[in-house]
Amino acid sequence: MFEHKFRFRVFAALIGTVISVLALRLVWLQIVDSRAYSGESRSNALREVRALPARGVIYDRNGVLMVDNQLRYSVNITARYFDRERIPLLASLIGVPDSTVVERLDRARNWNSFRPSIAFTDLSLETVSRLEENRYQLPGVGYEISQRRRYLTEANAWHALGYVREITGRELDTMRQKGYRQGDLIGKAGLERTYEENLRGELGAEFKLVNKLGREFKSFRDGGADVDPVSGYDLHLTLDHRVQALAESLFVNKRGAAIALDPADGGIIALVSEPSVDPRLFSGSVPGSTWVAIQTAVEKPLFNRATMSGMPPGSTWKPFMSLVGLQKGIITANSRHQCRGRYVLGNRAFRDFNDTVHGSIDVADAIMHSCNSFFFDLMMKMDVDDFKYWATEFGFGQKLPVDIGEQQPGLIPDSSYYNRTYPGGWTAGYTINLGIGQGNMTVTPIQLARYAAAIANDGWLHPPHMVDRIVHPETGEEAEIQRDPSKRVPIDPRHFQTVREGMRRVVDFTSGRGAKLGGVTSGGKTGTAQAPGDAQDHSLFIMFAPVDDPKIAIAVLVENGGFGGTQAAPIAGLIAEQYLNGELSDWSKQRVNYVMTLESETQED
Repeated sequence: MFEHKFRFRVFAALIGTVISVLALRLVWLQIVDSRAYSGESRSNALREVRALPARGVIYDRNGVLMVDNQLRYSVNITARYFDRERIPLLASLIGVPDSTVVERLDRARNWNSFRPSIAFTDLSLETVSRLEENRYQLPGVGYEISQRRRYLTEANAWHALGYVREITGRELDTMRQKGYRQGDLIGKAGLERTYEENLRGELGAEFKLVNKLGREFKSFRDGGADVDPVSGYDLHLTLDHRVQALAESLFVNKRGAAIALDPADGGIIALVSEPSVDPRLFSGSVPGSTWVAIQTAVEKPLFNRATMSGMPPGSTWKPFMSLVGLQKGIITANSRHQCRGRYVLGNRAFRDFNDTVHGSIDVADAIMHSCNSFFFDLMMKMDVDDFKYWATEFGFGQKLPVDIGEQQPGLIPDSSYYNRTYPGGWTAGYTINLGIGQGNMTVTPIQLARYAAAIANDGWLHPPHMVDRIVHPETGEEAEIQRDPSKRVPIDPRHFQTVREGMRRVVDFTSGRGAKLGGVTSGGKTGTAQAPGDAQDHSLFIMFAPVDDPKIAIAVLVENGGFGGTQAAPIAGLIAEQYLNGELSDWSKQRVNYVMTLESETQED
């Protein structure tokens, strides 16, 4: 009897447990998780169609439209309603193999069987029209009109503007909650990536009633529930498209970079990295083979040399050494050095170029003649940790607060670096070449441009930036831009004046004459950076103009271009003239033709 009652109680408990679990599950489905399942259920009768906003457009500093949008036709598939027997028909209408349709259909099913998934993009209006004519045979197939980028000026500005491309599966995993879906375009590099959130705008929605075959036949509530999209913000740049286009043309058959800044606020007037890619190539779908060819090209067109290319600064470093020596009291504006064409350290002789004897010179003359002996002596009187401190004050050895692209910080050594690198011990012979911008150090072109701007404006370091304003096209509202504050290098302004005088003489009388501007006094410094192996040296030049009221500061790098005065200086001078005068003189136009004939030395990868 007892055993019978025990079995009955166990059985009743099991029945009660099962009923409780079912009840709890019902409560969860009907109340807690109702939104997820009711949405899927409603999609059988009501479909939400995204209304895409217009992506923000891009203007240059003068209000010239550089990038806008044009129509883009895409075909979507709702896998739940698509009849696989119609695969050959859809493939023939679009002009692709059956296997491609199968692959896109499977991708759509994996994403969401009940929602439209973009399967084919950048189709012609003719193709879409053929699909519409056969729509009754293609349940689950629809189309939408979106947009793609259109480039309107001669300036490519590939590494500055960036590009948009179809979102990847990995990106979609993290961006789905922001309204992105398979087939959407997203900023991949440059400004398009940095300001993606501003440019994209806000999605809208249209609600359509659908029949059992998944075909839309009527607007829900006559459109009363629809939500209008909100356009993206427009970018107003500091870039000058005319200066950019000229600078790009000057790098024909060359590898290198050019950066032009406004010394007053750090606005980027031009940013060139060559070889590059025509952004129009990415305004539509890019075949996989084309993308692989770009990624694997020996010329490395995706590599942003303006912000990523690290190399010794060569003699463009000598104004820096002069400023530090003057501020620390190692030298004065009037103290003199006796140059004998070489600097002897122990049993080694460190030579000037061609063993040139400069005689008794002060710091301005040392900059003008690029006297190695003067700066070897200055480095010997400077502690390597002080060297690192002052280089860091100028922004070297660190990433700059720039609103575009990837960066390399470069390398500025100190005593701890030499202790790690040479554990057996090191002497002044390891560091003396730092005085002339050679040895164990690297900088990037954008760092050199900011440094040239700081020399021009008495030591103010402004954050380099490409975007001046972010404005909504409909409301005129401006979005806030987060930008690092400017700071000043703690060097007496009179020392900058001394250095600027030396750099003026470089352009007027010595190696920088190729950058000389008619009617405008400018300052500059040539540099020749050692290249690895037997390759020809790199050509470097920094400049600013006018000297008394600087409006532009420039750094130019031509890889394997030889002396700084041969290739880099003429490029900088032409960029400055175009910006300051708005056009080139007839004589300068002839110089453009000459510069375009110069090439980088061929270099094996």
